[in-house]
Amino acid sequence: MHTSPFADWDGTAQQARVLQRTLAERVVLEDDFAPLRLIAGVDVGFEEQGAITLAAAVLLDADTQQLIAHSVARIPTSMPYVPGLLSFRELPALLQALRDLPKVPDLIYCDGLGIAHPRRLGIASHLGVVIGLPTIGVAKKILVGTHEELSAEKGARVPLWHAGEQVGWMLRSKDRVKPLVVSPGHRVSLASAVELVLRCCRGYRLPEPTRLADRLASRRGEMPAAVGGTPDLFA
Repeated sequence: MHTSPFADWDGTAQQARVLQRTLAERVVLEDDFAPLRLIAGVDVGFEEQGAITLAAAVLLDADTQQLIAHSVARIPTSMPYVPGLLSFRELPALLQALRDLPKVPDLIYCDGLGIAHPRRLGIASHLGVVIGLPTIGVAKKILVGTHEELSAEKGARVPLWHAGEQVGWMLRSKDRVKPLVVSPGHRVSLASAVELVLRCCRGYRLPEPTRLADRLASRRGEMPAAVGGTPDLFA
């Protein structure tokens, strides 16, 4: 893991956009991951009227999707909300939550965008490049791009296009629910990203990794019982 996700950043929005374009050149859009044993889901929320950033991470068995461990990190928010620059606001807490998981996941599902971003560096891509792990973005809303209509049944998908290239998919994860925006983050191909998300859809709109991370970040309902943990491999 790199020591800082914002090396050489002066704190301005202008330079943040420049840094996004630089980091986007390091994004790998080919499958480059081991057989999946452990998967993680991450989400970020805010407390105290935005003064505190809360990041949640969950670790699941890739086959059973049973919860193994979860963690929450709370740190002071260091940047105001700027559209298109959310990763600069959210990554510090998110990195801390991932460090607190007991094992390194083989793949991370992020509640947010991957390359379906104006500068091709949403939170999933930024996170993947910084820590070097495969990531997928699973967002609830489009930031950029257009698409055709898709049918109402689970599994329906159509490409999401922006500036002449495919940047993701619109995926119907459950019959007759609003589609999700699925985009590769890093070290995952466009074709695999949508299949890997669909594999984790177990009767809810959100795939299990981000559904549980969202529940933890928003404190909506009880978390399922974890099956245990192991020593911290991020250390």
